[in-house]
Amino acid sequence: MATAGTRGDGMRRANLSLVLRTVHREGPRSRAALTEATGLNRSTIADLVGELQRAGLVVERASDAQGRVGRPSPIVVPDPRVVAVAANPEVDALDIGAIALDGTIVARERREQRSLLTPERTAALVAETVATWSRGPLAEARIVGVGVAVPGPVRASDGLVREAPHLGWIDAPLPDLMTDATGLTAHVANDAALGALAEYLFGAARGAHDVVYLNGGASGIGGAVIVGGTPLGGAGGYAGEFGQNRPGIVAAADRRAAEGVLEDEVSRAHLLAAVGLDGGDDAALAAALASTSDPAASAEVDRQRRILATALANAANVLNPAVIVLGGFLAVLAGRDLAGLDAAVRAQTVPACAEGLRLAVAGLGEDRLLVGAAEAVFEAELFPGR
Repeated sequence: MATAGTRGDGMRRANLSLVLRTVHREGPRSRAALTEATGLNRSTIADLVGELQRAGLVVERASDAQGRVGRPSPIVVPDPRVVAVAANPEVDALDIGAIALDGTIVARERREQRSLLTPERTAALVAETVATWSRGPLAEARIVGVGVAVPGPVRASDGLVREAPHLGWIDAPLPDLMTDATGLTAHVANDAALGALAEYLFGAARGAHDVVYLNGGASGIGGAVIVGGTPLGGAGGYAGEFGQNRPGIVAAADRRAAEGVLEDEVSRAHLLAAVGLDGGDDAALAAALASTSDPAASAEVDRQRRILATALANAANVLNPAVIVLGGFLAVLAGRDLAGLDAAVRAQTVPACAEGLRLAVAGLGEDRLLVGAAEAVFEAELFPGR
């Protein structure tokens, strides 16, 4: 049984996390605004802000308010020197970023790969990059951990990568490898789950409590679901594998893979081939699609959009989300005609489930997975109290 002192310590940690989480996720706040947002009294807020300052987690700056009577209240902001490193290994590249607690992307690098990354190579490249940045943009930073967004199922209990099929990883102990290489505590999760978290907190799904997110990358299609503001993990943390569903294909001519799953039919590789590219990121794909006049490329886009619309309608019918967010090459597909895709989804959705449904492309763009991976670090290392 907990003692009174233990309960008090736990409450204080929870209140410190509440204040820090509020300014991190909701933006800078005056002490008065924090009092209103948290329900804590003014003296408690003053005490908590002081402790967070001494811990190097927040700073106070002068208010921008002008022309008001009286002395302006200082504004509490997350200390931008507190940083999480984030990484996303894919079949063609390793994206690495450093994201500050105030949301600033301090550094970012895309390292193209000619061969498939191994877990060991991924950890070594992240360590090499962090060492370089520590002599440059992160020289004054306090790095609190490293987060990794992996394209495949990750066991929630310990971050073991059960399978990243396109990378060839099976039961990879990536958290241990990353910690051994970098000296930082590592947090590993599925890329789509982290993308969904980022879009829910800071992007296109902000303010919604029921969200379906689909991420399209070089490794295929992943997904995640948020229900009532809580991520839907499933028994082992593997929920949301929309890319492995059998797609509904009305026209036989639209099928490309016998007995294929959704990611076999709606594919970044097919789109790149249609515009004559051997590789490239989503921006290059979008530019190529926008500039081509090849009817075959347009036909491939239309084919994938038809299949995607049915998959999204199935998700809407089962989960009744307020918003469906599409990231990666799926955002490129949707962005060609978002209203048209929305209409195609609604045409196959139960009317009641279509009420209030919004289809959106990822608001954080190419940064969504890195932001989500950084958020996993902040949540575990800085906001443990609830």
